[in-house]
Amino acid sequence: VQLQASGGGLVQAGGSLRLSCVASGSISGFNRMAWYRQAPGKQRELVASAINPAYTSYDDSVKYRFTISSDNAKNTVYLQMTSLKPEDTAVYLCNVIGRTREGAVFDSWGQGTQVTVSS
Repeated sequence: VQLQASGGGLVQAGGSLRLSCVASGSISGFNRMAWYRQAPGKQRELVASAINPAYTSYDDSVKYRFTISSDNAKNTVYLQMTSLKPEDTAVYLCNVIGRTREGAVFDSWGQGTQVTVSS
C-alpha cells in the first residue's frame, strides 16, 4: 500500500491548510491513521492520530487548531490545520496502519509535504 501526501504550501500566520494523504493498493480498511511532522534540526513528532472507529488524539501544541479525519470511500486521511503559527513549519508525514483485502497488515508512510508558515 502506498501513500501520497499533498496540500502543503506557504501560508501566513493565522491561515489554514488542509493536508491530504491518499492510500492506493488493495485496501480493506484503516486501523490507525496519524500525521507526524519534522522541522529542521528537530526530531519527528506525532501531531495527531486516529484509531477507528472514532478515537482521536492530538499533541498539546496543535489541540483545538488541527483536526484529523478520514474518508474511507476515498481511502484518504486529512489534516485540517487552522490558526497556523510559524512554529508549525515542518515537513508533514502521514502514516497509516491497516489491512489489505488479502488480510495482511500494512504500515505505510507518505513522502511528506512541506508546510511553511510566515510571520
